[in-house]
Order: sequence, then C-alpha cells, then structure tokens
Amino acid sequence: MQISELAYVLPEIWLISITALVLILNVYTTKYSKWITYVFSQIALVGTLFLIGELTGKKATTLFYNAFMMDSLGNLLKFSICLIGFFVFLFSRKYIFESRSYRGEYFILCLFSIFGMMVLVSAQSFLSLYLGIELLALPLYALIAMIKEDALAPEAAMKYFVMGALASGILLYGISLLYGVTGTFDMQVIATKLASQNQEPHSALLFGLVFVLVGLAFKFGAVPFHFWLPDVYQGSSIVVTLFIGTLPKLAAFGLAIRLLVDTFPAFNEYWQQLIMMMAMLSLVVGNIVAIVQRNLKRMLAYSAIAHMGFLLLGLLAGPVSGFAPALDYIIIYVITSLGIFAIMTAFSYQGFEAENIQDFRGLATHSPWMAFLTMIILLSFAGIPPFAGFYAKFFVLDALINAGYVKLSIAAVLLTVIGAFYYLRIIRVMFFESPTESNHYQVISRSGVAVLSLNGLMVLILGVFPTPLLKLCSTIFLMPK
Repeated sequence: MQISELAYVLPEIWLISITALVLILNVYTTKYSKWITYVFSQIALVGTLFLIGELTGKKATTLFYNAFMMDSLGNLLKFSICLIGFFVFLFSRKYIFESRSYRGEYFILCLFSIFGMMVLVSAQSFLSLYLGIELLALPLYALIAMIKEDALAPEAAMKYFVMGALASGILLYGISLLYGVTGTFDMQVIATKLASQNQEPHSALLFGLVFVLVGLAFKFGAVPFHFWLPDVYQGSSIVVTLFIGTLPKLAAFGLAIRLLVDTFPAFNEYWQQLIMMMAMLSLVVGNIVAIVQRNLKRMLAYSAIAHMGFLLLGLLAGPVSGFAPALDYIIIYVITSLGIFAIMTAFSYQGFEAENIQDFRGLATHSPWMAFLTMIILLSFAGIPPFAGFYAKFFVLDALINAGYVKLSIAAVLLTVIGAFYYLRIIRVMFFESPTESNHYQVISRSGVAVLSLNGLMVLILGVFPTPLLKLCSTIFLMPK
C-alpha cells in the first residue's frame, strides 16, 4: 500500500475519525451533550461531503491491493448517502432531543452505519464487500432495539438480526463457492476469468451466483426475502424507520452494481432470470398486500417492496439499455421516502408516533400546507405527473421496452395502477375526512416547515426537470473504469 492511496479515502478517514470523537464526547460531556453530539455528527457529514466533492472528476482507481474502488459511481452514491444522512439527522433532532431517555447513541450508530455504506459502495473485493455489509447492518440491530421503548422494538431487532445473520451466511457460502472455483476474491479478476470461459459454467459458479443474489435480494427487501421488512418498519421508532427506509437502499444499489456489472457481466443470461422473477413477485406482493394495511409504516414497507421490484426491472434492462434509469429511480425514491418519513416524524412526539393512516385524518383542516406537501410526495410515489416518481418509472419502463420486455412493462404499469389506490386513500383521509378528538397535531416550527417544503420542492423540481439527473446518471456509467 502506498501513502498516496490515502488521499482517495480521506472521506472515510474523516468520517470514522469524527465518529470516534463524537463517541468520546457523548460519554464524557454532560452539559450541552445533546447539542455537542448532534453538531459534531452533522460536521462529520458536511466534512465528508466536501472531501467527496474534492474527488469529483478524478480517474477511477483501485486501492489497497484491489480491495477498494474509487470511481464516479461510488462518489455519487457516497455523496447522496451523506447528503440524505444530513437531512435524516436534521429531521430526527427534535424527536431525539425530546425523548424522556435521550439517546445520543442514535447519531453515533447512524454514523457507523453510514461508514459501512461508504465501504460497501466502493468495494472491489468480496472481503471488503462483506465488511461493508456487516458495518452497515450491525449498528442497525442496536438502533432498532434501543431507541423505541416498546415491546415491538426488541422483537423487530431480533427478527432483523436473525434474518440478517441468515442472509450473511448465505452470502458467505456463495462467496466461498466463487473463491473455490476462481481462487480469488478480486471482483475484476473473477469477471475476467468468467468472461474467458468458452464452455458451460461450472455448477459451483452458478450456485455461488444464486447464493450471492439471495444476499442481494435480502438487502433490497425483494420477494421472497422480504418478510423482515414490514415488521422492522413497524417495530422501529419513527426516526429509525426514517434512517432504514432511505440510506440502506442507496447502499444496496451500489452492492447490486458491484455484483451484477463489475463481477458477473458474463453471466447476464443467468442472473437476469432470477432478477425478473424477484422483480415481478415484489411488484405483485408489495402492491396488493399494501392495500389492506392500516399502519402507515407497515404500508410503506410493502410500498418499498414494490418499488424495489421496479428498481430490479431497471437492473434487468441494464445490460441492454444501460443502468442509468435504475440509478435515477433509486435516488428519486430515496428523496421521496425521506419526505414522507420526515413528515411522520414531524407529527410524532414523546409517547405518540404518527404511524397509522387515521392519524392523518383531517390534516388539511389543521395544516393545509403540510397536507399539500404530503399529497405531493404520495402522488410522486404513485407515479403521477408532473412529480419525480412519474419520470423515474417512465425511464425504467422505456429501458424495459427497448430491451424487449414489452409484456413485463405492461404488467408493471397495471400493478402500478393498483398500487396507486393505497396512496390515494391517504389523500382522501387527509382532505375529505374530519379530524376526531384522537387527532392531536402538534405545531411544527417554521424552520421545520421550511425544510419539509424544500424536500417537497425537490420532488416537484425533479419531476418538472427530469433530464439533468438522468444525464448525470448516464454519464456515471459511460465513464471508463
């Protein structure tokens, strides 16, 4: 390893260093400890954003004996993760500060998880990839169990832990099979060896591919590896759901690209069949089961499953039409998810979480502007123009049709129409039902409304001007490795 290589990992070095400092400050400071922990956590993310920006435009480079890749895709995903993380902390601050048992560990564990995401999206070896996955997941188990003082929280944490351990074991078994055949953990070397094979691939390679894809499907929450997702969303505190429902999706997309594009391009015909089945099952199960949900967090979990199905369709079309529509889709989905969970967080307070659909009954009477912002986000989820979600779905469907999957495109459109029902139902509850005595809407500060309005404005702007983001995503994949 050369000292010059450290310049390419300064964002990671800065983030983990300030996180360690925040951990110490949280333990040894008493007066103003809440603000100190929060401010230094935000400084960690802002500094990381600046250092990632300094790497923009630099040539792709492999580091640390080909274990780490610094490239445009990784930089974009890391920048997006840290930027969304900044707003997650901003939206979570009031809820965390007002908690009876203040948990400064929330910010620390989130920072450790973000560090894992950054390692994951830059992984170029199966060892660093696995390390990133574990660094991402382990803090989340603690977050789910400790933040919410509720009987459901330990249960959700245990389910996530058990399913995560199972998925990690399956992924490790797949990696071991690939290593046994190829003799290396280096993704580039594995891709070269697989491409040079002229005969039918070894059965161990196919088994390895299947097991690795199962680990990927678990991180996405795709059917049939989705059972943990609704329980974790519902059992977690709203601020933890805000984190889990956004940032890990970006990291999972980075994981998918490292596997499907960087490692298995020679096996397109094999992994495409698996991706196709998981995508359609996710769309069917997610959209249909979400209709009968009354808990909003649980409904959004099934909505996430459906959206991951749409994302998988983008990956399916990738080898023919490019992966840019899939990257565009996941960025817009995360921004939109940030908005809806942030609104739920804003209306939650100690002892009450706005997590049921009826909790938003008559919101337009109490706060017309907040009801309007919520409507914008829900319509974007449903894929209705002129909001960002419509063009995200349109670009994926266009890529599918260009790749020859016309029937899949028609099925996806029909399932999207079905899915629009449960989003429109929330809008009906907000605008056309009267609030009851149980609806206690707390007053949101002007600064809170302003930040939430910025999120809604982003959803609208990305819908009115969808081309710049898609061009940026296309440029990322056109850059040479």
